[in-house]
Amino acid sequence: MSDFHQNGNITTLHNLRTRSTSDLEHELAAFAQTRKISLILPCLYSELETDAMPKIREELSQVTYLHRIIIGLDRADEAQFRKAREFFKGLNQNHIVIWNDSPRMLQLGERLEKMGLAPSEPGKGKNVWSCLGYLIACGDSAVMALHDCDIMTYEKDLLARLVYPVVNPSFPYQLAKGYYPRTDGVKLNGRVTRLLVSPLLIALKRVVGDRDYIDFLRSFRYPLSGEFAMRAPVLPDLRVPSDWGLEIGVLSEAWRNLAPTAVCQVEISDAYDHKHQELSPEDSQAGLNRMSVDICKALFRKLAADGTVFTPHTFRTLKATYYRNALDLLEDYYNDALMNGLTIDRHSEERSIELFANNIIEAGQIFLENPQDTPFIPTWNRVHSAAPGFLEDLKNAAAADEAEFS
Repeated sequence: MSDFHQNGNITTLHNLRTRSTSDLEHELAAFAQTRKISLILPCLYSELETDAMPKIREELSQVTYLHRIIIGLDRADEAQFRKAREFFKGLNQNHIVIWNDSPRMLQLGERLEKMGLAPSEPGKGKNVWSCLGYLIACGDSAVMALHDCDIMTYEKDLLARLVYPVVNPSFPYQLAKGYYPRTDGVKLNGRVTRLLVSPLLIALKRVVGDRDYIDFLRSFRYPLSGEFAMRAPVLPDLRVPSDWGLEIGVLSEAWRNLAPTAVCQVEISDAYDHKHQELSPEDSQAGLNRMSVDICKALFRKLAADGTVFTPHTFRTLKATYYRNALDLLEDYYNDALMNGLTIDRHSEERSIELFANNIIEAGQIFLENPQDTPFIPTWNRVHSAAPGFLEDLKNAAAADEAEFS
């Protein structure tokens, strides 16, 4: 049985196991008559060949309240795009596969680059941003949901619980963030949240002092989850990070644009397991190594934008404080896992902490040495202002790709 604890900063909506999924879906179907719901799936072609994606497709095909599914396809050639379209024919909803690497999409990217509005690098952030542009161009959805495409334990009630808080017109929430226990029944997972984000936020509070923004992030039980839902009016002004700080970046945007009463977190699964990134200590541009740097940079940028002054001395102190906090939390996680019959490799976890501690310094140096860095992709409102016909061109290009290669 779930708890019912509220932290006082944002609303937590629990799964008390007192309502069936079918009952929830019935109500969502009624809401969807006047409040259309679209789902975005940012996807690598390689994910279609995993065990996760066929299960996700099968579960989604049973969902009746969705108006549209937008699949953003990355790292695919023409043959793979054709296979992807064939793969998603199993969906029963109106859907489109946006081939981000198509000649038409690349030409649109060149137009943005000439205007100085192009995303700085490919990746999940750019993929999500492009899908948001298509959704905004359609102009017919009241709610957008997004979740990852590597969820091994996916069930359709995850989506129902994720969208319900922002679909229900009697609720005030503009954004709902999903949370869940990160375990596969054998191990305690969620290394980056447990070993980096949680102890780093504690360390930041001790080093730079009380900040409402830090308290806001600490209110989320799983701030790095890739599952969230938003009401459509929020989307045109959403600043999407171009690096791996997408999840923290979206929460930072919620902090900037929304009142705390308009944000909630919702329990969407009893167990959640997905593809695990390698630590990649030997490669700073891969795996959790790069992810940890990007997350740290996202936090430092936001705090600096709110007036926090960082110096090399600050980052050295922050590293030491983080390291002690992370080791203390590791002991807590180890005991929690042991009591629940789960395993933790303490040697591997301490190696991760050591890498993350060094990456706090690395991220700090990058932050201090690049004061002109603009990590966010321009908002769609800015793109529309600079090129009023661009959103329609994006929509037409995606439709033309579908028609040409059908």
